[in-house]
Amino acid sequence: MKIKRDFQEYEMVREISGKNFRDSGALWFVNSTLHLFGMAITWDPDTDQLKANIVKFRGFSGNINDKGYKKLSNYLKNNISEIEKECD
Repeated sequence: MKIKRDFQEYEMVREISGKNFRDSGALWFVNSTLHLFGMAITWDPDTDQLKANIVKFRGFSGNINDKGYKKLSNYLKNNISEIEKECD
């Protein structure tokens, strides 16, 4: 998946959709850390909204983690040249 990153010179922040955030693997990655605190960000596909929540569970199954690493790796593979430019 590729997320359009063509910032204008004056732009410092650009909003992306909740779906793009989820599909990139970033939602899984962030939630992996937030679970330590009993929290998670959830995505509502009907409204495309992300919301902070408290949760009763911790962690993900091995299958979900495998999919998350794969999504995040693919996102990085497809976007790394633009991400690297932004570091300059």
